[in-house]
Amino acid sequence: MIPTNDTPWLYDGSYEGLLSCVFESFRLHVLPCLLEAGEPSQLSLTPPRVMLTDPHKAARVQTALRHKLGQAVTEFFQSCFLTCLEDKELYMLRFMHLAFHVGPSVLYFLSNETVATLWKSVRHLENEAHLLKGFLRFSDYPPYLIAVIHPKNFVLPLLTAHFCDRFPEENFLIYDETHGCGLLQQKGKIRILPIDSLALSLPSETEQKYRALWQTYYKTAAIQARHNPACRMSHMPKRYWKYMTELGAAALTRHESTAPESLPPAPPRQSPFPES
Repeated sequence: MIPTNDTPWLYDGSYEGLLSCVFESFRLHVLPCLLEAGEPSQLSLTPPRVMLTDPHKAARVQTALRHKLGQAVTEFFQSCFLTCLEDKELYMLRFMHLAFHVGPSVLYFLSNETVATLWKSVRHLENEAHLLKGFLRFSDYPPYLIAVIHPKNFVLPLLTAHFCDRFPEENFLIYDETHGCGLLQQKGKIRILPIDSLALSLPSETEQKYRALWQTYYKTAAIQARHNPACRMSHMPKRYWKYMTELGAAALTRHESTAPESLPPAPPRQSPFPES
C-alpha cells in the first residue's frame, strides 16, 4: 500500500507534466491527496506543491512504460489522459503504481476500482470519438472546410487518422470549443493547435443551398410510418443533433463576425504525446 500525504500536487496539465509527477511519486514513494492541472479548484489549508515538468524524467517514465508494461498498457494510459474523468490524474497515478507491481496483466484487473474506473472512462472516450466520426458535419468556408464540436473528452487525436485519410487533399479545421483546440489540416500538413475562439461569418449562399438539399433528402428518404423518436435517440444521442445538417442544425451560424481569411501555418504531423 502506497502512503498518501496531505499535500496536493499541481502540474501544468501536459502529458509530460503528468509523467513527471509519476516519476516523483515513485521517487518519493508517496501519493498526493490531490493532483490537479493549472490552478487549484478548491480552497485548501495546505498549500499545493507545484510539480515542474521535466522532459528527462518524463522520457524515463515513458521508456519504462513501454519496455516493462508493453504497448497495450502504454496506449491505454495515453487514452486515459484524453478522458473527461474527474480526478483522472490521481486515478492514473494509482494505476501506474499497480501496473509496475503486477505487470502487463494489470489491464485485466477489472475487479480493482482504479482499473475499472479508467476502463469505463476510456470506453466513453472511444465511443464519443466513434459517434463523432459519423455525426460531425463540415461547412464550406473557402478555402477551408470547418466543423465545430463540443465533446466531453479530448477526442481530436482519435479523429485525426479518420478525417485526414478521408479528406487527404482538403484543407479543413475541426474546432473543439470545449477544450479550445483545433485539428487543422493545411496543404497536407496536420496539427492539433490551441484556439481560444473562432469567429465565422454566416454561411455563403452556396453553403445554404447545399444544407437545404441535405435536409430535403433526409425528409424525402424518411418513412413516416416508421418514425420512432425514442429509437432514433437511442442510436443517435440528442446532444449530437446540433452538428447535423440534415436535421436543420446550423452549429456554425451562431459565431458572428467575419470568417478568417487564413489560419496559422501547420508544421508536419506530430503526436500529442512525447516520443522517448
